[in-house]
Amino acid sequence: MSGIVLSASVRQNLLSLQSTASLLATTQNALATGNKVNSALDNPTNFFTAQGLNNRASDIGNLLDSIGNGVQVLQAANTGLTSLQSLVDTAKSIANQVLQAPAGYTTHSTSTSSAALTGTATNLVDGTLIKSGEVLAIPATTNGTASSFTFGATTSLAQLNTALAANNLTASLDSSNNLVFTTTNDALSSTIGTIALSGTTGSVTFGAATAPTADASSQATRSSLVSQYNNIITQITTTAQDSSFNGINLLFGDNLKLTFDETGKSTLNVSGVTFNASGLGLSSLTVGTDFLDNSSANAALTKLSAASTQLRTEASALGSNLSVVQLRQDFNKSLINVLQTGASNLTLADPNEEAANSQALSTRQSIATSALALANQSQQSVLQLLR
Repeated sequence: MSGIVLSASVRQNLLSLQSTASLLATTQNALATGNKVNSALDNPTNFFTAQGLNNRASDIGNLLDSIGNGVQVLQAANTGLTSLQSLVDTAKSIANQVLQAPAGYTTHSTSTSSAALTGTATNLVDGTLIKSGEVLAIPATTNGTASSFTFGATTSLAQLNTALAANNLTASLDSSNNLVFTTTNDALSSTIGTIALSGTTGSVTFGAATAPTADASSQATRSSLVSQYNNIITQITTTAQDSSFNGINLLFGDNLKLTFDETGKSTLNVSGVTFNASGLGLSSLTVGTDFLDNSSANAALTKLSAASTQLRTEASALGSNLSVVQLRQDFNKSLINVLQTGASNLTLADPNEEAANSQALSTRQSIATSALALANQSQQSVLQLLR
């Protein structure tokens, strides 16, 4: 090609055509790919900046999967807590049925003074059988503790009963004016222990207490309620065990750690709890021992109320963590969009601008071709002379 001699005008037009063809190829590539920067050769600064933004968006996008799994772990635990609360409420209902059931005993345990008092209900201290300063030893009953009561110069029956209330006992004067101690419904299954007076000793003593008489029908009902209660306790444990997602169970001692950014500096640690029956302070009852009287039912209700409080507290903490995770999940999605948009702004071509460039370059190419033809006309004229 070096042997071919082109005139200056022809060579200038050729260079113009080559430049136009190169620009047209670049414009057509931008239209075809949608990018004005396809490699580091096009614009190193924009290319590597956009690549960094896209890489970060990709890393955060990969974290969204684990965050999504974390949301499901929290929701599984929340579902478990809701079910556990319902089971605890059912157990409460069973315990309340015990309180509403007929008394499990037809008679109470009683202990009666050996002699009739000469005192009255308004003042039990008669100076002979009961003297001022004497100390009454009050035995423990079911759900009660042993204590003592000191008679004053004027002690009424009402004052004595106030002291006895904590021991699930009541005092009364029978028709013969004997002082009678009786168990309340809360301690109906108990037999009163030894009652004695000490100190400035009077002459009154108390006989051996009578045992309560069980009601077979009522006790059968209460035994059935114990079985129902135990079934609920079993379900509490199995429900806690089943409240897992992807091998993580926040209600059975597992912990959850979530990472929110690509550097691993933004994290959330969710500590699990053990909310089986034992973890909630609950246990199975024994037929023939529990639910015999109101005291046993009230003791179960106290434990169930404490368990309910634990569940509500954990539900609140879990709800707070779930809100945080969902907010970060939404934030990460928005951040990915921002990063990708920023990368696109650096590399994407404007199709309208590139289309206009393509049309302009096509026109310029046509004009350059015509100019090249005009530049060759002088040589064609010489050729005509030679012919």
